[in-house]
Amino acid sequence: MRTAKAALTQEANQPFIIKEFPVLEPEQGYARMELIASGVCGTDLHIHRGKLGITPNRIIGHEFVGRIDAISKEDSEKYGLNEGDAVISDIAVPCGECLLCKTGDDANCVNMAVTNGGDPDVAPHFHGGYAQVSFAPVTNLIKIPECVDPVAATVFACPGPTAIHAFCLAEKAGCDIASANVAVVQGLGPVGMFAVSYFAAMGIKNVLAITAFNDEKRETLAKEMGATQVLSIERLGNDGIKDIILSLTGGLGADVVFEASGSPKAVPAGMDMLRNRGIYLVPGQYSNSGGIEIQPQLITFKALHIIGSSQYSICDVNKYVAFLAENPELVKKIRSLATCYRVEDVNVAFDDAKAAKNVKTLLIY
Repeated sequence: MRTAKAALTQEANQPFIIKEFPVLEPEQGYARMELIASGVCGTDLHIHRGKLGITPNRIIGHEFVGRIDAISKEDSEKYGLNEGDAVISDIAVPCGECLLCKTGDDANCVNMAVTNGGDPDVAPHFHGGYAQVSFAPVTNLIKIPECVDPVAATVFACPGPTAIHAFCLAEKAGCDIASANVAVVQGLGPVGMFAVSYFAAMGIKNVLAITAFNDEKRETLAKEMGATQVLSIERLGNDGIKDIILSLTGGLGADVVFEASGSPKAVPAGMDMLRNRGIYLVPGQYSNSGGIEIQPQLITFKALHIIGSSQYSICDVNKYVAFLAENPELVKKIRSLATCYRVEDVNVAFDDAKAAKNVKTLLIY
């Protein structure tokens, strides 16, 4: 019988173990996929460190991109998916019944289930992203157009929809981001890099990317993604960065700031950079990394729009895929951000990701 490998969690901060399981046929309503690439997300690093809780003997990972190699004829005809299609597998399963689901925001479903929480010792064994094979509900699969490199699509498979959902929430709140003159991105991890590219694609004249340390390679990549300037806190300090923003805006401040660093210290700095009626998008604070003092009167006196965003919907993944198809030159640049490791080398991959050696870490077959 055919078998495939999976990386299983242990206790917090302990190495993954590699285990093989039999590859079975999918049930009706499910498809089986062979791994193309699976991203290591900041959330996965938080899980591995125990900051978001960790259950031993599980296959984590939620950025799985695979090629369908088994699907029923009925599901294929109903959903327009075929063997050989490259797809993004979305792990979120909203309930459809809560207030948020019924009012058009199932990304924030209060009863959210996931497809990757199963016990790998129970068939069909492969429930999560860190495996050579995965099973998922057909309704959770988003087809990647043939014109888009699926490995490149994996780079921002979660960061892209995460950022896009934050932009969508801003739009719902009546914020006109596209008319901004100065947009600032705090943090140059995957979410920040995608936000830079998204702002640039909107045609915003000044896209400033902020990084904590001097990193010439990452600064170069950010500029290739569309940043007009990359500003280092280590080099300039927060006051120096604010002075540059004020000089670009006639002393007003940035129109919009996008927090993607995950550092609590970024939040008061981001609020301080904004102009009156400025927009602060905050999808980056995704773990309990400690508290920080803010100046709440800035919210009042500046009349700030502060919009948190933690999840995304399948519609955001569809928007992400469409964005890639519409920007083929950008896709080539996105592919260059990936550093790939085999599933069996997951522990090296995590060590390198924790050490920030890579912009985006991927596991491949």
